[in-house]
Amino acid sequence: MLMNTNAKQGVFLAIAAYFMWGVIPAYFKLLDSVDSVEILMHRIIWSSLLLAIIISVKQNWMQISNIFRSPKTLVILVASSAILGFNWWLFIWAINNNHILDASLGYYINPLLNVGLGMLLLGERLSKLQYAAVSLAFIGVAIQVITFGSFPIVAFALATSFAIYGLIRKMVSVDSVSGLLVESMLLVIPAFLYWWFMVPTPSSNFADNSIGFNLLLMSAGIVTTAPLLCFVAAARRLNYSTMGFFQYIGPSIMFIFGVFIYGEQVGQDRWVTFGFIWTALVIYSIASILKIKKDNKAAS
Repeated sequence: MLMNTNAKQGVFLAIAAYFMWGVIPAYFKLLDSVDSVEILMHRIIWSSLLLAIIISVKQNWMQISNIFRSPKTLVILVASSAILGFNWWLFIWAINNNHILDASLGYYINPLLNVGLGMLLLGERLSKLQYAAVSLAFIGVAIQVITFGSFPIVAFALATSFAIYGLIRKMVSVDSVSGLLVESMLLVIPAFLYWWFMVPTPSSNFADNSIGFNLLLMSAGIVTTAPLLCFVAAARRLNYSTMGFFQYIGPSIMFIFGVFIYGEQVGQDRWVTFGFIWTALVIYSIASILKIKKDNKAAS
């Protein structure tokens, strides 16, 4: 009964995490008058503060201390923090420059890219269905490039940076919250330097802003941290393979926002690419279900 309750809680938390990631574009659209680098600065600073509070409540500063005492771990987190900072910035830029559909496509591509990187770099073996899914995704992008002469640069940059970030984080045995705090701490100094030396903007001086607008900027910390905490809590209650079935909630919501709320146009090239990606994800999901059944059968 306890396991059943944990599973229900895990499902709720997973849906909450991916739902929040899906509606994040609405938050960044409220800040479209602010430069994307300036928003990134606020995202780094306020998420660092919030994570530090969480670590203090959990009394987990020893884990942070151990990370800084391990040169190898620290070097890996320096690399992951740089890639994460780029991913955060590009996502903000995409949302506020009318590329929500590219962001959506990027996070649809991401799980397929993870599978491909696992095969190429980690020696993971793919099933025939997984090979078919990755191949379809490749074909969809290839058709867009060859037939329409365009390449989804933003989408692939988002998908690639997040996939590489995940790959790097697999190399270090640090829990998600502690690791993210260290990554944010590594980015805080450049963020503060940017805030201090950047050319003044209408929003850079808190004294010139309304309280509501300042709170909106500071909310970048909550927007960054809240879905991650839900994700971590869900991952503790569910199998990681089960978690994978919820990851399409985010990009699906982004797609709806982009088309029906913010009026982005879905050109013929995008429909072709999305069609192939969606088909690939259906096949990928079927492959995942078959793998779960096979593993359960082997375990019994």
